[in-house]
Amino acid sequence: MTGLRGLGRYDAHTRITERHGMTDLSKITTIEDLRVLAQKRVPRMFYDYADSGSYTESTYRANESDFQKIKLRQRVAVNMENRSTAVQMVGQAARMPVAIAPTGLTGMQHADGEILGAKAAEKFGVPFTLSTMSICSIEDIAAHTTAPFWFQLYMMKDRDFIERLIARAQAAKCSALVLTLDLQILGQRHKDIKNGLSAPPKPTLANILNLMTKPRWCLGMAGTRRHSFGNIVGHAKGVGDLSSLSSWTAEQFDPALSWADVEWIKKRWGGKLILKGIMDVEDARLARDSGADALMVSNHGGRQLDGAPSSIEALPAIADAVGQDIEVWMDGGIRSGQDVLKAWALGARGTMIGRAFLYGLGALGEAGVTKALEIIHKELDITMAFCGHTQLKNVDRGILLPGTFPI
Repeated sequence: MTGLRGLGRYDAHTRITERHGMTDLSKITTIEDLRVLAQKRVPRMFYDYADSGSYTESTYRANESDFQKIKLRQRVAVNMENRSTAVQMVGQAARMPVAIAPTGLTGMQHADGEILGAKAAEKFGVPFTLSTMSICSIEDIAAHTTAPFWFQLYMMKDRDFIERLIARAQAAKCSALVLTLDLQILGQRHKDIKNGLSAPPKPTLANILNLMTKPRWCLGMAGTRRHSFGNIVGHAKGVGDLSSLSSWTAEQFDPALSWADVEWIKKRWGGKLILKGIMDVEDARLARDSGADALMVSNHGGRQLDGAPSSIEALPAIADAVGQDIEVWMDGGIRSGQDVLKAWALGARGTMIGRAFLYGLGALGEAGVTKALEIIHKELDITMAFCGHTQLKNVDRGILLPGTFPI
């Protein structure tokens, strides 16, 4: 599905030239350009892992397409000088209201992927979030960056492991903890099953043949020692290598997760806490009452409950209900700076990008992540100006054409 759709989009409007094996960055002007290049360079099982949703993928597709339904009001004869998209997200300065989302297996999109993403984010001036299920470890990121980064936590049954994981994040001086609430059990993603994605990956003939067409990726992986789950292998009891990881993870995600566990985490962490996976007003009120610093309107990129509304559709009601009491952010479907501006106008005081960042990483490594951030920032800045504003903090729903956005 995605592959056929991508080929059509590439033929229609994407032209990426390569000179002496190097991509001409000036020809990359959209996140879609990066997606096409990533699809060519990343092994199918890992590309599909990132670029897919659960079951029919209806929510995954709606996350992106629902942004296109929202129309902007163009204003003219407005002084467009001295523009600023700078904000603060849970007290941390950011060049724009965008953070890099926690994404599992990032280091399989490109060798040392989490390190490269964190370095690009630091240089650009936006926060980076490391996933529990990352290839590079918390300590790897701390050793290669100077800016504080965020750590994302899944609640596991092994509370001793969770306490030690939190302590490692504190030792690395992580400035916020992102607790993901919507992965108590795993939604089924058909492509992962068909591709044989597992830990370790199944060496099927199809996968081996596909790897032979990805020489850049293979060379990169040959040059790094980071091929495992750095936050888990060697740290969790009984998990000494990839072969023992699969059974551990299958047993560890906690279906009994409750708001009492959120309080347990909050007490042990002691710092800024962001709750990710909120899609309902009632849950948003519970998140607010928990004492968290921010909540993330998120359906896990359409990878969990297929048939749920898009994040941008769920955002306005949640922002209206609790936005004066807690920072409301959103993720899901952001592929441009215009999407960021629309989310801001509808009440999000921060956004996260997952796939947009992964496309850049898979396409061009650190330079690709930087390019993705540059594309989004430029689109955000210029669109804000065309809508009659020079300061993002002054943007509200007035920039949107009435009747084109969810109420």
